[in-house]
Amino acid sequence: MRTTLPTAPMGATGLVAPVQGLGCMRMTEPATATGPSAAATVINRALDLGATMIDTSDMYGRGRNEEMVGRAVRHRRDEAVLCTRFGVVFGPGDSWSMRGDAPFVRASCEASLKRLGTDVIDLYYLARPHVNVALEETIGAMAGLVAEGKVRHIGLSEVSGAELRRAHAVHPVSAVQSEWSLGARRIEAMVPDCVELGVGVVPFSPNGRGLLSARDDRSAQLARTFPGREDLPGVLRDIATGHGVRPGQIALAWVHHRARVWGIPVTPIPGTRRLDHLQENVAAAGIALTDTELARLDAVSPAGA
Repeated sequence: MRTTLPTAPMGATGLVAPVQGLGCMRMTEPATATGPSAAATVINRALDLGATMIDTSDMYGRGRNEEMVGRAVRHRRDEAVLCTRFGVVFGPGDSWSMRGDAPFVRASCEASLKRLGTDVIDLYYLARPHVNVALEETIGAMAGLVAEGKVRHIGLSEVSGAELRRAHAVHPVSAVQSEWSLGARRIEAMVPDCVELGVGVVPFSPNGRGLLSARDDRSAQLARTFPGREDLPGVLRDIATGHGVRPGQIALAWVHHRARVWGIPVTPIPGTRRLDHLQENVAAAGIALTDTELARLDAVSPAGA
């Protein structure tokens, strides 16, 4: 059975995104590896449910994640908003560095296209600006890929408001990807720049790196990871009980509510390797939190931290 999540235009370049997508990073991480068939099942179910923004990166599994995603969506490529990132160069062992020069941009895109098994990437992100290369050079090279039809839309990840403005002056940016959850709200310092420029936001780790959706009590770990939020788990559990859902679904519903707060498209990409969690995450997009519930969550989740 297929359903359709609502969609919204993101940026000014014609990108239409669902209100929720799927992050695929954990599908090839060594400690939580998922077999290709199991991963493909989750990805295809996400497409069935309308969570069609499928997010990967050339650094996940050193390219293996892109290959897995490409195989999973190949037979229904036109249904997916296929997103990937570049910018990381691996060195010996676990070392890595960043690059952003024009030749590297082109080579990275060509390699991702091959691994994904497609002739165009719907949304191509710069993972992080390289301090030794002018951001304008990197964005200019990405704009060239758009002109050639290899990339449809460009995005940025982990940038400041000033960096977004510099990039946007070279070529329209459709989306900014950054961590955004009840545990991490630093991005809100630059969201006004997104509002002014008409740029959408794609939050990763919207469930607080899994801590806000854990079925067991991880209050101590959450307090270490996100200081100042010691009372958050209890409030989440209380609100979740009232709605008959899991605490993680309330945390995700809060992220969805940011779209209404700021008046911009917000497409969180929670990651999961399980079909039941995927179903719950998609259902969270339809949870309406009351003003009282939102005020309680804001009280235990300091803005700007």
